[in-house]
Amino acid sequence: MADSESSQQRRRDYWRENLRIMAWLLAVWFFVSYGCGILFVEELNKISLGGFQLGFWMAQQGSIYVFVVLIFVYVRLMNKLDKKYGFDKEDEPETDKKEDA
Repeated sequence: MADSESSQQRRRDYWRENLRIMAWLLAVWFFVSYGCGILFVEELNKISLGGFQLGFWMAQQGSIYVFVVLIFVYVRLMNKLDKKYGFDKEDEPETDKKEDA
């Protein structure tokens, strides 16, 4: 019974940290896509990047690049979190080594 309770607490802690990570990454994504592409576009347009205004570039390309980077950051953070709570090897399928005759 104690094992079951500690397992449940470990899962709750894992999920809480997972939600915290997702909230931070979504906040960054929202700031870059909405903030840089819409709210702060006039200030960003005063800066030039490769011949384009930075506000225009962020709305068209930059937010997409940031989103792709956030995917890799999420994968890395979740791999660390899985190792921290011991979920990285718990559900791995066992492989049978069969010899072909």
